[in-house]
Amino acid sequence: MIPDLSPILARYAVLRDEADAVFARVAAQYPECVTCRQGCSDCCHALFDLSLVESMAVNAAFNAAFGHGRERSEILTRASQIDRALTRLKREMFRAEKDGESPESIMTRAAALREPCPLLGPDDRCLLYAARPITCRLYGIPTAIGGQAHVCGFSRFDKGQSYPTVQLDRFQARLDALSREIAETVQSRFSELAEVYVPLSMALLTRYDEDYLGIGPARPEE
Repeated sequence: MIPDLSPILARYAVLRDEADAVFARVAAQYPECVTCRQGCSDCCHALFDLSLVESMAVNAAFNAAFGHGRERSEILTRASQIDRALTRLKREMFRAEKDGESPESIMTRAAALREPCPLLGPDDRCLLYAARPITCRLYGIPTAIGGQAHVCGFSRFDKGQSYPTVQLDRFQARLDALSREIAETVQSRFSELAEVYVPLSMALLTRYDEDYLGIGPARPEE
């Protein structure tokens, strides 16, 4: 049986609200620079992975909103297709690294890749907007992660100027802490459970049940 994880997921929701507040503050300070609007789906083609806590939160929200029916099936079909494409891309990057390409070069190429989110609707709007990940919530204002700065190409922040920049590493550290707390709470037998990152497509396809979380004794096949 999965222990009650609602207190951890509630703290994740607080972190998500903090991200919204940061975005709103920068947008209010630089309204001429933040060009986000309904129908713009640039951020819905960016590639990034989710931590355990965020994957589980998105998965739960998806199952609550799309418990059954054709729309759920269509979303999961897209998720499966996209996940296979991402798997191929990751294999290519792994081979490139083995062949001597620098991590910086690989990351630059990865940042340029575009793949539509399975939750992107036909009207270019998010089908699960209220539960979208933190990365999506901060896209459109200046951010930095691992020392690399990023800003949406459609924004109007001038190069060379100084703007408030969100350090995504800090948000990620708190997400990682919540993921570790999940692993500790369920007493997972998988020592690296909290370190597993997956794309949103896989988060939708995964069943976060006792087997996935490593609850209880190991099965013979393990």
